[in-house]
Amino acid sequence: MQVTKAIVTAMKEEADIIIKKFNLKETIKKGNLTIFEWEYETTDGKDKIVLALAGIGKISAAMATTYLFENYDIFKLVNIGIAGSVNPLDTKIWDVFLPNTFIQHDLYLPFEWDHLDYAKKPIFIEYAIWENIDLTKFGLVMSGVCVTWDQFIDDPEKVAKFSADYGADVCEMEAFAILSVARDYDALDKCVVIKAVSDGADNEAKEAHMDNLDFAMNNSVLVLELVL
Repeated sequence: MQVTKAIVTAMKEEADIIIKKFNLKETIKKGNLTIFEWEYETTDGKDKIVLALAGIGKISAAMATTYLFENYDIFKLVNIGIAGSVNPLDTKIWDVFLPNTFIQHDLYLPFEWDHLDYAKKPIFIEYAIWENIDLTKFGLVMSGVCVTWDQFIDDPEKVAKFSADYGADVCEMEAFAILSVARDYDALDKCVVIKAVSDGADNEAKEAHMDNLDFAMNNSVLVLELVL
């Protein structure tokens, strides 16, 4: 039986590093979504790595993840990319997080109805495989709180709010949406989220975000190789 390991990333600059690493080939282009694939031999036949270059933000991330679940039999789903640090005292640029708690910050509903929990409540995932990993090139944090919203964060006041309100570690723009779709497909147990810190989500974030992208992504790809 073929095993498909799917990757979702937002930015071309992030995807290019993965495409080169695994020699992926473009197979599908649908609007803003681009699919890359690599099929390889295993002892049981042929497995496949599929990368969805989704585009930035929750809408693009949700559309790409839905496409993957509708068109592939997903064995593992990995969201990988760079993120801003919300906890600068304990986090260094280029550290890698595998967050296990995900919060959608930019949704406001004043109602306490249980049927809205899918949007209001945090999403939790577990990493049962992460034992005895020793990486000395950078810090690897196998837990943490990730805040998702559709804004690039370059504001120390917002960073302070994330930290105070949620105990957040990193902020980014896709993970909650990807996991929301995976939850609807009853596939949260297949999910891994890898976020490498590229900036401090502060006044210098715009420049640092791109200046540190390659280094941060290369660190996260080392973790991706272990996952795949």
